[in-house]
Amino acid sequence: MNELPNPNSTHGHYLEVPSDKSLIIHGDALDALKMLPSESVQCAITSPPYWGMRDYSYSNQLGLEESLEEYLDGLNCIFLELYRVLRSDGIFWLNIGDGYTSGNRKWRAPDRKNPARAMSIRPDTPDGLKPKDLLGLPWRLAFRLQNNGWYLRSDIVWNKPNAMPESVKDRPTKSHEYLFMLTKREKYYYDKTAVLEENGRNRRSVWNINTQAYDGSHFATFPVKLVEPCILASTRESDLVLDPFLGSGTTGLVAEQHLRRFVGIELHWEFVKQAVSRLSDGPRELVRIISGK
Repeated sequence: MNELPNPNSTHGHYLEVPSDKSLIIHGDALDALKMLPSESVQCAITSPPYWGMRDYSYSNQLGLEESLEEYLDGLNCIFLELYRVLRSDGIFWLNIGDGYTSGNRKWRAPDRKNPARAMSIRPDTPDGLKPKDLLGLPWRLAFRLQNNGWYLRSDIVWNKPNAMPESVKDRPTKSHEYLFMLTKREKYYYDKTAVLEENGRNRRSVWNINTQAYDGSHFATFPVKLVEPCILASTRESDLVLDPFLGSGTTGLVAEQHLRRFVGIELHWEFVKQAVSRLSDGPRELVRIISGK
């Protein structure tokens, strides 16, 4: 695997993605997106870190902002830059989960059925909400993007038949997340035949997909079956797919399996190494770019 510096630091122009290569950019999502040419990406698929859910113990990490508004503002800036790099006929698929207010507790105890949920840092309860309130975060973000010019074309419910159990007795166990389909224009490329259901019916908006484990340290691995229909519906062979929060690399893996090029952006070096390990045997040369170098 080759390694290249940020081209903006030496050449003063955008990074072009060669037709025979895929890229992993190690750096901050906003900074890295600024390296990419306008209207260069056919499809973007991502799942950003959720607010107040994980401490990745990494500087500049997203998701531990002091306020919900600060978190939404940060994502909004990133997705405005993504809007620039997405082609006019492209599609942006955004997976985002919800959460509950902390009740101003600065910690979260481990759940008996899910010890990994424990945290020693938690943001305060947002203004206007109460202890135990559902945040409604996915829709807050979706409406903000809609107000900024994105077309909100579909809300897809990702139903998880094998959802993680919760030790709750006063509400249903949460077993779904949202996947929003957003576009820049009224008309765009969408191949409905590539994602027809088994009975030939047009794909519905509830997708029953199990969560998928990966033998690495990344907390929230995208299931291949969640990424696959997004890529098939919104790209052709050799089109460029982008994931600005690559994690362990599932978006890139699915893109390569279906002969699409990809650009992945990841801040956390351990996750970059995991993605490289999973993707190095792909059909294209994998190049790592260092953002900000």
